[in-house]
Amino acid sequence: MSSAVADVASPSAAIVPRRDPPRGSWLQPVSTGLLAAIVGFASTFTIVLQGLTRVGATPAQAASGLLAICVLQGVMSIGLSLWRREPISIVWSTPGSALMIATGLPAGGYPAAVGALLFAAALIVVAGVWSPFGRLVGAIPKSLAGAMLAGILFGLCLAPVKAMTEVPALAAPIVLAWALAWRFARPYAVPAALLVTIAVVVFVAKLPPGAFAGSWPQPAFTPPSLVWATLGSLGLPLFIVTMASQNVPGLAVLQANGYRPRIGPIFVATGLGSAVTALLGGPLMNLAAITAALCAGPDAHADPARRYWSTVVAGLAYVALGLGAGAAAVLVTASPPLLIQAVAGLALLGSLAGALATALGDERERLPAIVTFAVAASSIVVAGIGAPFWALAAGGVLLALERWR
Repeated sequence: MSSAVADVASPSAAIVPRRDPPRGSWLQPVSTGLLAAIVGFASTFTIVLQGLTRVGATPAQAASGLLAICVLQGVMSIGLSLWRREPISIVWSTPGSALMIATGLPAGGYPAAVGALLFAAALIVVAGVWSPFGRLVGAIPKSLAGAMLAGILFGLCLAPVKAMTEVPALAAPIVLAWALAWRFARPYAVPAALLVTIAVVVFVAKLPPGAFAGSWPQPAFTPPSLVWATLGSLGLPLFIVTMASQNVPGLAVLQANGYRPRIGPIFVATGLGSAVTALLGGPLMNLAAITAALCAGPDAHADPARRYWSTVVAGLAYVALGLGAGAAAVLVTASPPLLIQAVAGLALLGSLAGALATALGDERERLPAIVTFAVAASSIVVAGIGAPFWALAAGGVLLALERWR
């Protein structure tokens, strides 16, 4: 009898209890996905609009860009998540939009800015087909990835505390609902907080009469213009900032939660999608970092194999936000920003705890991990590149020194 058959037939194998995957509520991925989309849209859509306006877009072109990026990133999140069965969340490049604000009107005007966006999108595609980059990202130590994720989440997880001190009458019902649900029905803690937040916004926010009246946003195609000066001053920095401040942290977030996505196809897809949105006035798209932590963390579902449904729901919500961008902007603008951040912070507390546990698990790597956490939590920006990149760089140097003999 072969060893394989003997193992199956042995008494010890027969009595080993089968462990079913952990179960969770379908409401968890639905509420987490909705929260991720609302937080992602509410926190930075004004930066997107301002960035497009600063490089010369008209209000109609900027509205077209917001519509295009919401719909395209939603469709891409749905497609990639269903294809890979992983919580792959695609969002717009907030650092890229911030860079456009700082750059201002480029040489050649808005058509040249569209050309620079196309150039940056092409570089992202090249990064997707260049395998050494994928191997470099995959080599990030787990301790540093966890520490960087914890640093990214730390500021947002402070939002509930700030909300309780600055707007206690509005924040207290949200925090109380979360705490009670966490004690008596833990899977429903975040959904309960989200429902109370929506109720607070609807009943407390002061909406002017006819606030939601208006036409649907219309797509507006802009022919690109390739101006060498703008490609160098805007296109190349857009690529570097998007990769360093968004894609690398986004991949690290997924890795910190136990996922190993195929990097190449994701970059190729986001690069091609960015090219389409650029022609319609939208910014670059990339992997999410903070909202990815929402969808990839334990609050999205008890079973990691089912958490990708949260990014599917988030994608559907982004499509809806894009089609109703005007109404969504009115509702979000009318609500205190700290409330949206507070409910996100409550949802991310579990992810923060898990990231800290991963970062501090190996005693030999604790000091490099703490340095990584401190730099990531500082929110510094150096040479247009955000803190997550410099956090990995600082922690990596210290870890290399520790390992050097």
